[in-house]
Amino acid sequence: MNETIFLTGFPGFIAGRLVKRLAEGDARFLLLVQPAWKERARQDVMRLAEETGSPESRFRIIEGDITGTNLGMEAAELEAARKETTTLFHLAAVYDLAVEAGVARLVNVEGTRNVNSFARSLENLRRYHYVSTCYVAGKRKGLIQEDELRHEAGFRNHYEETKYLAEVEVDELKKELPVTIHRPSVVCGDSRTGETAKYDGIYYLIQYLRIQPRLLSLVNIGNHKVRLNLVPVDFVVEAMATLAEDESAAGATVQLADPQPLTTHDLFEEIARSLAGRSSRLTVPPKLVRPSLMLPFSPALTGLPHAGVPYFFIDQTYDTTLATKLLEPHGVRCPRFPSYVNALIDFVEHHPTL
Repeated sequence: MNETIFLTGFPGFIAGRLVKRLAEGDARFLLLVQPAWKERARQDVMRLAEETGSPESRFRIIEGDITGTNLGMEAAELEAARKETTTLFHLAAVYDLAVEAGVARLVNVEGTRNVNSFARSLENLRRYHYVSTCYVAGKRKGLIQEDELRHEAGFRNHYEETKYLAEVEVDELKKELPVTIHRPSVVCGDSRTGETAKYDGIYYLIQYLRIQPRLLSLVNIGNHKVRLNLVPVDFVVEAMATLAEDESAAGATVQLADPQPLTTHDLFEEIARSLAGRSSRLTVPPKLVRPSLMLPFSPALTGLPHAGVPYFFIDQTYDTTLATKLLEPHGVRCPRFPSYVNALIDFVEHHPTL
């Protein structure tokens, strides 16, 4: 099959890994890269070519920007991309819980509209893959189904809101094009190597316990009722690559989440056992933990910014029925946190700063 994959978000952490995984096939790649990242992208392409045994010409860097007209591409590049592209992956977005409204709307909403317009113009499109997030559910509570999207529950920040608005528009595009929407939960490092590009999410808890493992592990600050849904990056990449080759995924929205997520209390226990060699001795009542974490001086002590605090107290779980149905036949499953917690911690120990 003569396939050309157009991808936004390169050379981002997930995008780079996805390109490497997809390069196991015979596809050619058109990688939309912002001018500021062009040299980094060039270096990554050289590495990808070496690691995959492919010629560098297989990975074509196109200078552009999703916030610009025609994605900021020159006329000749645009014309060629419209003719050649068979699969479109849109990963580019602002992934920042504290992002300002204007920036979030420009990149996540207007940028996605521009990519949608580009998708409509493709002459040989077989599939459009859009990477969203489970947190388009905003402030909803309880079980979030994969076929649920629109709501009026509100949002915790501009990141959630603009990813929601963007997904609404991509979801509408399903009426015209073969679209697959991927909703990862909280993405962490590789389950085998621990490699990551950013210390957020579960890393706030890891870094907190690393300050004084033997002392801080005594008092569990987690919650028996709240679950933090974590997925390692290798699972997310493998799931997206697998669904890209499965025609039955066209038109689907899948939640790439752990079907059996641990409570924050149990996550604390797993990290404590890895770092200190034992479990906690007592648990702080949840009603005391959240107010403490929101005190002005708390981020300096714990490393957890105020914007990240709500995610350790969310009353949400994510249904993965369709994702499981599509991925199980391919043998793709989300690994359990206890099986890779040591890998995450070992990576942090060897790379204290990124």
